[in-house]
Amino acid sequence: MPQFDSLIGFLDSRSFGTVWYWLVVIGTWSLTGRNVIGVPAEIVSRARSAVQAGQGDCPVVLHLLDWLSLVLPRWRLGPREGLVFLAVTGFLLTSLAILGIGYALELALAAFLLLLPFAILFWLRVALARRLMPLLEAAEEGSRPIPEAAAEAIRRMVIHRRLVTVLSMAAVAVTALWGALWSVIHPYGF
Repeated sequence: MPQFDSLIGFLDSRSFGTVWYWLVVIGTWSLTGRNVIGVPAEIVSRARSAVQAGQGDCPVVLHLLDWLSLVLPRWRLGPREGLVFLAVTGFLLTSLAILGIGYALELALAAFLLLLPFAILFWLRVALARRLMPLLEAAEEGSRPIPEAAAEAIRRMVIHRRLVTVLSMAAVAVTALWGALWSVIHPYGF
């Protein structure tokens, strides 16, 4: 068991060489594909099939809209909260990047490679929620027909899911390549 005399000593511990780090990377990205902003992917795919079959008022589509009415309020960020969150994550990611890339601390680099794509994913989800909220409100008020609002929401959610798939593949590939490069350059961890 290594001794951690300081924060820098802790940040310099091995990450790319352990199986636990790779299990976390693969596990977290496989879990992110199971839902779209909190709505299970199965519900989105069933509603998409129903809309494509011309059944816009069926219970499956209404079930999706119910899910959205429960999930979307969680993703609302006001200007003040968004600014604070952006400042904190920007500071954290910049600090990890400087420690990992500039000072060659392996744990900081590994954390940066793990957290940066999740920060991007968070902002993608906030943007999707911001686009879906007016659709849901229009469907609830009756100013837009439910099948039309549901079709537009499903279309945007499918596009979002595809973007998340591309982001996850890119994140895992970049992390694996950088980890392999790190292991070649630093075979003994220092």
